[in-house]
Amino acid sequence: MHQQTIVRKKSYFDSVTLMSLTAKIKGIEGVHEVVIAMATDMNLDILAQTGLLTEEARSATPNDLVIGLSLDEEKQMETVLAAIDQGLKPVGASGEAQQVRYASIAAATEQGEYNLAVISVPGRYAAREAMQALRRGLHVMLFSDNISIEEEIQLKTYARSKGLLVMGPDCGTAVLNNVGLCFANHNRPGSIGLVAASGTGLQEVLVVIDQLGGGVSQAIGVGGRDLSKEVGGIMMIEGIQALQQDPNTETIVLISKPPHPSVKAKIMATLEQSSKPVVLCFLDAEPDPEHPQYDYASELAEAAYLACARSGIPLPAPDDQKLQEAAAKTYRFAPSQQYLRGLFCGGTLTSEALSLARKVIPIQSNVAKKEHEKLHDVLHSSGHVVLDMGDDYFTNGKPHPMIEPSNRLERLLQEAADPTVKVILLDFEIGYGSHADPVGVTLPTLQKAQQLAFREGRELAFVAYVQGSEGDKQDKASQIRRLEEAGVLVGRTNAETVRMALHILTKGGAQ
Repeated sequence: MHQQTIVRKKSYFDSVTLMSLTAKIKGIEGVHEVVIAMATDMNLDILAQTGLLTEEARSATPNDLVIGLSLDEEKQMETVLAAIDQGLKPVGASGEAQQVRYASIAAATEQGEYNLAVISVPGRYAAREAMQALRRGLHVMLFSDNISIEEEIQLKTYARSKGLLVMGPDCGTAVLNNVGLCFANHNRPGSIGLVAASGTGLQEVLVVIDQLGGGVSQAIGVGGRDLSKEVGGIMMIEGIQALQQDPNTETIVLISKPPHPSVKAKIMATLEQSSKPVVLCFLDAEPDPEHPQYDYASELAEAAYLACARSGIPLPAPDDQKLQEAAAKTYRFAPSQQYLRGLFCGGTLTSEALSLARKVIPIQSNVAKKEHEKLHDVLHSSGHVVLDMGDDYFTNGKPHPMIEPSNRLERLLQEAADPTVKVILLDFEIGYGSHADPVGVTLPTLQKAQQLAFREGRELAFVAYVQGSEGDKQDKASQIRRLEEAGVLVGRTNAETVRMALHILTKGGAQ
């Protein structure tokens, strides 16, 4: 075994790049441990836990890059470091490495013509960098999290005064002028404009619009706290106004959990200033009888259908083909099996699953707001559970499962070993920013889990959803085909997939 830790002084890279690269290097044969990260306190703790913390690394600063490696043989080091160096080169739209790098936002704006900054730095520095970008006239997509609500309000208030957008903090998805940012999909251009306070929720509506033959003009993310009483929906309102003025947008869609009543009143007042048709998707919210002129959707895919209908897109007739598949499939369940376990990468997909499942079964989740539904021990499931594996608790020092799906595999085996588990529900996100083959990484563990159950006289029902567009580089059709070949039932939307899982779970009566 050969170990080595390298410190590269004043060599900064964003967390998305480093997490993606870490996942790639982990896949090289002979690599046991790999840490590629900025030298923050948290990342130095990770180095210590893996036995790769050196005195040089201990004295590094958050502006320094640390590379910790544990390999089978020393002779592999040159090859692995070459792969890391290649992975750290910026990549342009052509796919070829580009050498243009700037030391600061100021340097970038002085030497090039830019109008947007994507910021992905540790939370303690993110607000400062975002403000620098705003002062230089740049819109901001703030991928970083761990930013205080006071900083968020300050940034958004300043941006509003300058006619700029702040998307975030913790904004994972946006599409501006047909350019996808961070986690995005290959969507066709069109006339539907969206503003959303969620990442995978926005992606879900985007990909279903694409499935239905519709297209998107703009998709603006605003961050999960924007519609809180404290922030006041500053960027949701700015986003609505931008879409109202956008000549390419004919239909407006809003997506979020229910906003604070005071914020909802502001949103409705803003919408009344436009004659464009509007679809409102506030998960778990009821239609507003005071505003019957708008279309209301309680589910993400439903919002996509309504938006396409408003845009004149010919829609297929609804069918229950997938529910029929779930009804027709037989399993060798043991008497002990009675519970559903959902292991999600997408937070809003988890919330939608919770919303649908609570109508049928008592359920708990780490995204629940209702006290009786809160899962207080996220490390152990009991009863029916849907779990957001992308929550900060699980991603602390680790790549998000959309980037590195192997982070979900240990929990998958844990649930499969529970003799009370009947149905396991999974999501797979593809597109820009996501893992190159999330299904391929997961299939061996699915097979291992099923074999474990078989040895104990049980069978597990696996139900999955692949969130993506046909044009995504991971090849959505191939991802689905391989799951189905492994005996997994695959839904066409997140909501349909949840219903399939519930149908299998409750055949013969709810548990």
